Amino acid sequence: MSRALVIGAGPAGLMAAEEMARAGLAVTLAEAMPSPARKFLMAGKSGLNLTKAEPLDDALPHYAPLPPALEAALRGFGPEAVQDWARGLGQEVFTGTTGRVFPVAMKASPLLRAWLARLAALGVTLRSRWRWTGWDGAAMRFDTPEGPRVETPDVAVLALGGASWRRLGSDGAWAGLLPAASVAPFKPANVGVAVHWSAPMRPHFGAPVKGARLIAGAAGDRGEFTVSAGGLEGGGIYMVSRALRDGAALAIDLFPDLSEPELRRRLARPRGKASLANHLRKALGLAGVRAALVNEFGRPLPGDLAPVLKALPIRHAGLRPIDEAISTAGGLRFAALDGFMLRDRPGVFACGEMLDWEAPTGGYLITGCLATGRAAGRQAVVWLRGPAPEPG
Repeated sequence: MSRALVIGAGPAGLMAAEEMARAGLAVTLAEAMPSPARKFLMAGKSGLNLTKAEPLDDALPHYAPLPPALEAALRGFGPEAVQDWARGLGQEVFTGTTGRVFPVAMKASPLLRAWLARLAALGVTLRSRWRWTGWDGAAMRFDTPEGPRVETPDVAVLALGGASWRRLGSDGAWAGLLPAASVAPFKPANVGVAVHWSAPMRPHFGAPVKGARLIAGAAGDRGEFTVSAGGLEGGGIYMVSRALRDGAALAIDLFPDLSEPELRRRLARPRGKASLANHLRKALGLAGVRAALVNEFGRPLPGDLAPVLKALPIRHAGLRPIDEAISTAGGLRFAALDGFMLRDRPGVFACGEMLDWEAPTGGYLITGCLATGRAAGRQAVVWLRGPAPEPG
């Protein structure tokens, strides 16, 4: 029986291991951390967003870059397939009002337990605390609890993750084991912005801002975000973090459903003896954290408030550190791959967040990891078995 080795037990690695085990390979799954899929479990603590229920052609523009190998992987395992996969593990799913798909259990742990049980039934062997340290010729070296170990699999898949959330195992250290030219520098993705708040904002730390639209250059997205002690974070900010990283300015449209003329009409209502704060509250419902943001970033308030409310300029100190990012851009370049196989290492494939692509949260990240893991595992089987014999 041919032997396969998968390094990294996140969603991409688990999917690659399953594909190869189903093809009859003896699969060993090596994980540097004490337990598998720690980042996956952490993502599921606030509700595991598996995918987005939308046509694949609407989802593809959210992936960047989108080389042919990644597009083919997503077309082979898109949003509908992800939902069927979860159901196959006994986890029913539902679609929220924004199109995001979640397990009914709203947790990652039941799905992960069912998945690991299925992998064990397929004969996959999980090795924890096995840290890959590089190659010894064609062999692969590991530091393990029992000491150094060398493995010589017939085929291998690298699923080593990106460079965020170091405490959960994604530290990007693997980049030093590959040729420097094959790895694009890591950059934070799906990350908040740092803001040095004034004292009046402190009572609003932890408050969500709903119904607003964030604007960053040509990018814009309507989504919830949170005011935190360190700045602004949450899905709405993450959707525009790529544009912010590239130097775009950040603004917030606090009333995306109202035009500037309509805002002016409402603000023109007689104010009487009411303070400006009370007038804004009565005329527009502007109060709480939203009013605090206007006071923080809009002063001195102009006579015509409508343009400010439609594009409140946010002064920030750049993106939060990479280790606070949900994911990273950069990683193993697709130019260094033939499909998902390393050009300079025949029989070694790569998948998941370690590849040079990025996507926003909202189900796109997990879908991409599952799809590339599946594709890498399948390509590894095809490579191992060689070309099909000619007919006749």
